[in-house]
Amino acid sequence: MAKIFVISGLSGAGKDSVIEGLKKSGLDYTQIITTTTRSMRSNESQGKPYYFVSEEEFKRMISENKFFEWAVVYDHYYGNTREEVAQALKKNKPVILRIDVQGAQTIKENFPEAIVIFLSVSSPEIIAQRLKKRGEDKAAAIKTRLKKIAIEMKTLDQWDYVIINQQGKLKETIAQVKNIIETEFNKK
Repeated sequence: MAKIFVISGLSGAGKDSVIEGLKKSGLDYTQIITTTTRSMRSNESQGKPYYFVSEEEFKRMISENKFFEWAVVYDHYYGNTREEVAQALKKNKPVILRIDVQGAQTIKENFPEAIVIFLSVSSPEIIAQRLKKRGEDKAAAIKTRLKKIAIEMKTLDQWDYVIINQQGKLKETIAQVKNIIETEFNKK
């Protein structure tokens, strides 16, 4: 049976980069695309890396019980649909969800056999540098994200794996995540 793997972690810790690296590494998996109400960034498009919908549409989907899990993060709604998760679980390969800490907690509560891989960094200064370099967030948004790091760092004991994505060591981080997924998926 396919297993659910959650890639979670601090804002700016490299979740999207790791998932992109897993694709390039040849790992055969199904990725669930999250639906969000946040604005599309300059390097994004519909379905890459999110489905972008209005807040009104998202709330309609909530009322129709369409989500496997959902949360409000940084004033925007994020969620993964039941339909997409159900379709992915029919395939005999790992299912990967890229989810923030709130969503990962919901998944663990409702689907305890899910494997959560939490990405962190060696210091908060690295997060600040990455967020500024990304150039998509205003100073106030970066400040809010940095405040949330202290709260999220207190959740480390909840996760199955915690990986420090060291500066300049993305390939090593991707290899660690890939090894975890392959090992866990192949357990009987």
